[in-house]
Amino acid sequence: MKKITILALLILASVGFNSCTDDDKFEFIAQTPQESIQFVNSFQDEYILTSLASKNLAERFVWVSPDFGVATIVNYEMQGSITETFDVFSALGTTTKNEIGITINQMMSLASEAGLDNDPTTEEPNVGTLYFRIKASIGTQGESESFSQVQSLNVNIPEIVAGGNGFAITTWGVVGSGYNNWGAYLDSPFYTTSDADVLVAYATLLDGEIKFRDDNAWALNYGDTGVDGILDNGGDNIAVTAGTYKITFNTNTLAYSIEPFLWGIVGSGYNNWGATPDAKFYYDYTTDTFKVGVKLIDGEIKFRFNADWGVNFGDTGADGTLDDGGDNIAVTAGFYTVTLDLNNNEYTITEADIWGIVGSGYNNWGATPDFSLTEVNPGIWIGDVVTLLDGEIKFRLNEDWGFNFGDTGADGTIDDGGDNIAVTAGSYRIVLDMNNGTYLLNQ
Repeated sequence: MKKITILALLILASVGFNSCTDDDKFEFIAQTPQESIQFVNSFQDEYILTSLASKNLAERFVWVSPDFGVATIVNYEMQGSITETFDVFSALGTTTKNEIGITINQMMSLASEAGLDNDPTTEEPNVGTLYFRIKASIGTQGESESFSQVQSLNVNIPEIVAGGNGFAITTWGVVGSGYNNWGAYLDSPFYTTSDADVLVAYATLLDGEIKFRDDNAWALNYGDTGVDGILDNGGDNIAVTAGTYKITFNTNTLAYSIEPFLWGIVGSGYNNWGATPDAKFYYDYTTDTFKVGVKLIDGEIKFRFNADWGVNFGDTGADGTLDDGGDNIAVTAGFYTVTLDLNNNEYTITEADIWGIVGSGYNNWGATPDFSLTEVNPGIWIGDVVTLLDGEIKFRLNEDWGFNFGDTGADGTIDDGGDNIAVTAGSYRIVLDMNNGTYLLNQ
């Protein structure tokens, strides 16, 4: 009996060994896909590229997986080129999923390689075509490569042009814990003025510190060592307190100033003569005016400076002219864009469609008025600073659900009737870009 048992064990061991050997010899052979990778998302006729929206998503590419003949993880690389032949290309990102997004900044980098720019003084074009493709491979060595079709995208980099009064955005900006958490998002821009050496910025600041820097980078930055009102290259941070300010900066003498500067709407037609904060005006450099998108009710309004009656304007005679301490201005309920032209002492109150913020993260889905955004430039709506709560928000037009935007996929792109946008409590600088169909919640 003992001999029989030993023999059986030997037979089993032999069978097991041969089985293991056979398993080791078994191989899966990957095949090169017969068909190219096909994009299934739709593309725009033209992509508008601006530095103000550089961190925004420009496009999300989605495709069908190629068939390599084996069950394995596929590695994808998004490639961009200025030529259809891809003789030279840039790797824009990698993923193992069937989708990948590229930013406006990545597109602008390619556009720069193609000779496109936003400078109106150069002969280089500002419109052109960029090319994109997906490379698929398996394994750590990139075996069995396969490529998608080449997708061409038309791009347009709008030229930076001066406004009606000759003013323009400069490369200088305000950075710091008192503005954008030291560069977590774009700096607050300085604008040119009638004095070639003097730049001006209008910024709502937080308690903290700031500096001035060129081109959103630290290669050239100014602080104030000694707090003497004169900027120093690489100098100490400048302490600031929360509020809305006009900041001037002389590029020749390096003298600067930071002064409270807030024009607002007050009255029975808005906030019961100051029971809540005045409606804040925003600067529009293209017209050298101040604008605010606002919901008014039947009543009267005036315009006042720094939420104080020391400087206030009404309109004696109802002729559209600003009068120091003038009569109250009668208004009727509705949505308006109000413009102050302080150069010519004029104002306009124009009925308009106003985008606003609604949600559990702001006003309990409309229990109180939506936060009205202001269209400072065509298609660009801002809210600065907006206090949000833990919850969700959407954008809607004129406090009505007929037109509303959410974000399905949480990719920074607005979707008609899309999913609610999750937010956490804090103070935000919000930009709704209707030109590119994107939004920013800068905290």
